[in-house]
Amino acid sequence: MIRVRELTKVYRVPIKQPGLWNSVRSIWYREFREVRAVDGISFDIEPGERIGFLGPNGAGKTTALKMMTGLLHPTSGEVAVAGFRPQDRHAAFLKQITLVMGQKQQLLWDLPPLETFALNRALFDIPKAKFHETLDELTELLDMKDFLDQPARNLSLGQRMRAELAAALLHRPHILFLDEPTIGLDVQVQADVRRFVAEYNRRHQATILLTSHDMTDVSAIARRILLIDHGVVRFDGSLADLSRKFGGGRRVVVQGPLDRLAALGFVAEEGRCVATVDRDKVNELLHAVLQVVPSADLTVEDPPLEEVIRRAFGEAREKHAAAGGAR
Repeated sequence: MIRVRELTKVYRVPIKQPGLWNSVRSIWYREFREVRAVDGISFDIEPGERIGFLGPNGAGKTTALKMMTGLLHPTSGEVAVAGFRPQDRHAAFLKQITLVMGQKQQLLWDLPPLETFALNRALFDIPKAKFHETLDELTELLDMKDFLDQPARNLSLGQRMRAELAAALLHRPHILFLDEPTIGLDVQVQADVRRFVAEYNRRHQATILLTSHDMTDVSAIARRILLIDHGVVRFDGSLADLSRKFGGGRRVVVQGPLDRLAALGFVAEEGRCVATVDRDKVNELLHAVLQVVPSADLTVEDPPLEEVIRRAFGEAREKHAAAGGAR
């Protein structure tokens, strides 16, 4: 479905020297430096997969996403999406994909969502019967019946986001590129969006590529993680594999007195006592806790995804620095 080989994007960025004379001089003579936003990444995504495409700010993930959707041309390398070269922006390719960005909107501000939907039907040449079938399905899944005929400017942020999702999916794309889809939404609407994306994937076997800084989005939607930093893929695998590699062990959580557990390595965290140990040391620690507090309420869990990702980013940066900033 998506095939990426040695994909690279290099920008030429002008060097701005301080001072008035250098500003005048730059009119005739400009110096540039190269910035490798994406540095030879390769991966394959199969139909129906749900991918978390993660990285810190400036890691290159949005640049890569834009090349996969054809908004940017790669400097070198190859990318194929649904059998098309994205940068050609072929009409048949555009009918296969959609790009949803949490900070962007396509609804017409003074018109109700139904008017925008009608415009999209014409743009994508969707047959009327299929359009109404899809709209009915999306209206039910996104609970939009009560506001479709209201001007977009009168809708709440959550209502607008649900209508934005519907507008992006009216042509029933097989590949969804989601860039921070829940940013700025309240907790309930975030949950609704996550549920909807998972259900759309189940009903239509759509491929999902998600970028998000909200780890709840990632854990709820993604089943495979592509971790990118400094323009390079640093990890490719399941959430469980990511936790095993970067989680730093298992967390033992105890509801008990810290003064009696501190000697075992426990620290206070949100009213609980928490210690992280290697997986093969868990039983030993549990036994030690019960010796100190026989009636302790114990839980063993994986580290939070935020902590796992933070460790992964830290290791990626250490390797990058050790290599002198080279790939």
